[in-house]
Amino acid sequence: MNEVFDFYNLIFLGLAIFIFLKLRGVLGRRTGNERKPFDPYSAPEPGKNHNANDDNDRVVPLPGRPDIKSINQETVAEAPDWSKIAPKGSDLEKGLLALYAQDRDFSPDKFLDGAKIAYEMIVNAFADGDRRSLKNLLSREVYDSFASVIDGREKRGEIVESNFIGIEKANILEVVVKAKQASITVKFLSELISATRNSEGDTIEGDPKKTKEVVDIWTFMRDISSRDPNWKLVATEAAN
Repeated sequence: MNEVFDFYNLIFLGLAIFIFLKLRGVLGRRTGNERKPFDPYSAPEPGKNHNANDDNDRVVPLPGRPDIKSINQETVAEAPDWSKIAPKGSDLEKGLLALYAQDRDFSPDKFLDGAKIAYEMIVNAFADGDRRSLKNLLSREVYDSFASVIDGREKRGEIVESNFIGIEKANILEVVVKAKQASITVKFLSELISATRNSEGDTIEGDPKKTKEVVDIWTFMRDISSRDPNWKLVATEAAN
């Protein structure tokens, strides 16, 4: 009996380690340069277009132009065809080439697959107030920012009811390589249903029967000189 019990324990332990490593591979460790999080479950004030933070905190400057010094004819000749996501001669194509020159294993499609998984898991955990999941996914700085919003909701006795419909679209806006640091900025278009209720059960924000679109811009960063393949979420911005 104990042997069976130990066998199943080993199975569950292996699954737990596998899930942890997958999540770590999606997000990696963070640098601590993160902005305060966008709260998709809070309604904007009349006449303003902002998130739960001040407007100045929403602005995330894009990293700038790519470093094209590492791009040579060999890199251009060997690079995959990215014309569907990056017009020829554009800064985005140059950024992809600069990254590919230093990391031949990089794939925009695989990167976006991981970014989508990370996005959905974080949004759901944030809505549910799931600090444990957030702690596993975020750096201390990002976690503290998200936790502060959750703390505020709980102190006011508010409950968020949400249903993440899915990601309609995710596309890379910019790729920048400077020295050995690569950053990728992604625009997410997602749909969700959300409503916030106060301690008396009244809906104070959102609509439990209405689907809304949310546009977020997230920037990920990685040290491409490191053996660690993980990308790090370093900035978030709400585009609506």
